[in-house]
Amino acid sequence: MTKSLATFAGGCFWCMVKPFDRFDGVSSVVSGYTGGDIENPSYELVCTNTTGHREAIQITFDDEIISYSELLDIFWRQIDPTDSGGQFFDRGESYQTAIFYHTPEQQQLAEKTKAELDASRKFEKPVATEILPAKTFYRAEEGHQNYYMKNPAHYNRYAIGSGRVQFKTENWGEEV
Repeated sequence: MTKSLATFAGGCFWCMVKPFDRFDGVSSVVSGYTGGDIENPSYELVCTNTTGHREAIQITFDDEIISYSELLDIFWRQIDPTDSGGQFFDRGESYQTAIFYHTPEQQQLAEKTKAELDASRKFEKPVATEILPAKTFYRAEEGHQNYYMKNPAHYNRYAIGSGRVQFKTENWGEEV
C-alpha cells in the first residue's frame, strides 16, 4: 500500500470531507488550516482573514486504489472554481479555493486539470482556483472533524443554505 497526501481548500471544510470520505483507497480526510505562516492557528484566528490560512482538507490515500487524478476530479465538482473571493456565502481568504501540491507530479496534474476545465468553457468566468506548494497543515479543532457525521441536520441545512448543493446540481447534473 502506497500512502500519499492530497490537500485541497474548497471553502468551508465541513462540506469538503464527505465527498472524499466514501471512496475506496481514502484512509482519512482531516479538516484543518494551511497556507499561512502562523503556527497552530485556531478557527477563530483563521476566520479573521489575517493569517493567510485557508480552511482545507488533507486526504491520506492509497494511490494504487484511487489516483490523484480521480481526487482532482472529485475536488473540481465540489466548488465554484471561478470564485476568487471565497465559496458560496462564505467570503474572505480563509474560504478561497486552492490545490496544495505535495510533489511535482501533483503540481503538473493540478495545472493540467485546471487548464482543461478552463478550456472546456463550462463556466463563463475563468477558473480562479490557485495551485500552490503545500505548507504545514494544522489539524482543526475536534468539533470540526467529520462534521457531517457528528451534526448531520446542521450540516445538511448548511450545505443547502450556502448554495453549494444547488451549484453542484446545476453544474454537474446531480448531487456529487
